[in-house]
Amino acid sequence: MNSEEDYQKGLPELIDRALEEDLGGLPPRGLDVTSEAIFSDERERYHLVAKGAGVLCGKDVVSAVVSRVDPAVTVSWTYDDGDSFPRGETVAFLEGAVRSILQAERTALNFLSHLSGISTRTAEFLRALDGRAGLLDTRKTLPGYRLLQKYAVRCGGGENHRIGLYDMVMIKDNHIDAAGGITSAVERVRSRWGNRYRIEVEARRLEEVQEALACGVDRIMLDNMSDHEMTRAVKLVAGRAETEASGTMTRERIARVAPTGVDYISFGMLTHTVLPVDFSLRVYRRPN
Repeated sequence: MNSEEDYQKGLPELIDRALEEDLGGLPPRGLDVTSEAIFSDERERYHLVAKGAGVLCGKDVVSAVVSRVDPAVTVSWTYDDGDSFPRGETVAFLEGAVRSILQAERTALNFLSHLSGISTRTAEFLRALDGRAGLLDTRKTLPGYRLLQKYAVRCGGGENHRIGLYDMVMIKDNHIDAAGGITSAVERVRSRWGNRYRIEVEARRLEEVQEALACGVDRIMLDNMSDHEMTRAVKLVAGRAETEASGTMTRERIARVAPTGVDYISFGMLTHTVLPVDFSLRVYRRPN
């Protein structure tokens, strides 16, 4: 991504879809039939409480959801995206019409819980890496959520791999097999694009690592290799290209993979199997 604001591309449309499925329509026509019946002009102050420890991500998204429902509701944050918070901590205050806040509540919390789950998991994996390799995400994201999910990875301290098929060349096994080999695939890419894009090649065996090196690619993905094979591959590369470990990666395997000397480890599970961080919205009562 070019800037920290890029993740907001397409966000208004995504928020509208989320609100529409919860309210049966967009504000002001969408309805919360329960709150509509119980409340009229009542105002209240709520606080957003973390039910578990984590790393915050999604404050701008939550604020945008609330504003879409009712611009008069104020949201003030006590934590920024990327900040760690303990269980039981208040991360934000919302003040305004009760009916509006309750209409926005679930949509806002769904975004916040999911994105904070990604940033929290990313931070956990980075602690396990202990600076021995960079941490990358993948394209295994929810449709429509990719920029948000990749932003959440950055909030947790990780790095983004390519955003999509358009911003980096990645020659994978299916490309290699159909093109007749790594060399042929790389030559075709350079013939079409020159040096416009960085090139990464997936290597399944040490022979393919050697072939990719001979092609002068920028990064070599060591795909589904054993720890021993990765150690040999890193020595073979000897800094002439970046190396990335990928395939069957888990938090438990980090301790074995990081010492191989790879530059990066990529994890699909940063985004595709995330446990949310739970938050609760409660009426705020100032302590006595």
